[in-house]
Amino acid sequence: MQYVKFGSTGMDVSRMCLGAMTYGAADRGSHEWTLDEEAARPLIQQALEAGIIFFDTANAYSDGTSEEILGKALGDFANRDEIVIATKVFGTMRPGPNGGGLSRKAITTEIDNSLRRLGTDYVDLYQIHRWDPTTPIAETMEALHDLVKAGKVRYIGASSMYAWQFSKAQYTAELHGWTKFVSMQNHYNLIYREEEREMLPLCADQGVAVLPWSPLARGRLTRDWGTATLRSTTDEPGTFLYQEDDRTVVEVVTRIAGARGVPRAQVAMAWLLNKDKVTAPIVGASKSGHIEDAVAALELTLTEKEIEELEQPYVPHQISGHH
Repeated sequence: MQYVKFGSTGMDVSRMCLGAMTYGAADRGSHEWTLDEEAARPLIQQALEAGIIFFDTANAYSDGTSEEILGKALGDFANRDEIVIATKVFGTMRPGPNGGGLSRKAITTEIDNSLRRLGTDYVDLYQIHRWDPTTPIAETMEALHDLVKAGKVRYIGASSMYAWQFSKAQYTAELHGWTKFVSMQNHYNLIYREEEREMLPLCADQGVAVLPWSPLARGRLTRDWGTATLRSTTDEPGTFLYQEDDRTVVEVVTRIAGARGVPRAQVAMAWLLNKDKVTAPIVGASKSGHIEDAVAALELTLTEKEIEELEQPYVPHQISGHH
């Protein structure tokens, strides 16, 4: 495993982050394809044994049960001081007023709920899951700053928004002397590269860590185009994130993987790791092979010609993932 500094901070993270959206009670939330605790625990343990120390979840994943499963497993298998736990806030956690969003009331309520479910006194990285157009950004940034000062949160991060929104948040924090975001968790992979236009250059200029979600495009980069899975047939976002023109990129991945004698997942992940702006892709794992491929990709170096071939067929997309 490789370890890098987390953006401009002094914290070290593994070059791979295990995402826990895959784990949760199937009868809680909207994900029919999640793994229960019994199935998830061996995968979390495998990740730790592979040297992964960075784990990401969110309060809204499977109605909080993702946090519960991850927290219990890490409590049993890991030393808290040696791992980095990230979670997120924004999603609606209960019906009625103030059940979600980024108001001071929602944030201060949800951090305590997340800490309880994770079984820890603090989270290393607390991220806003989306931009909240109904709450002044100054209210959100001050509330997050207060959590850092209270010791409940070590660092704060953001996820999936326009570059102007991220800039506005950072400027607001700097103007008031509040804690600024140190990371951006955004949608980025071989068949969705719109973040290269503005967000990635902004993060590079400001020393912000980049944590791509869906680095394998919900598995589309790992299998023949059109192959159906339980997730692809039940996961609503997967129906609009990608388009038919992306098939050509998948075909190039398939050809290069075949010539290399490695799984397609390793080629797609190696391309992402080749980008110096990327800190740690967030990998979902429902099988042990998913973790094995992610770790193996760290050792796979693509040639300039292969990278050019992978990038050449890209077709621009409508903004997706947060619009």
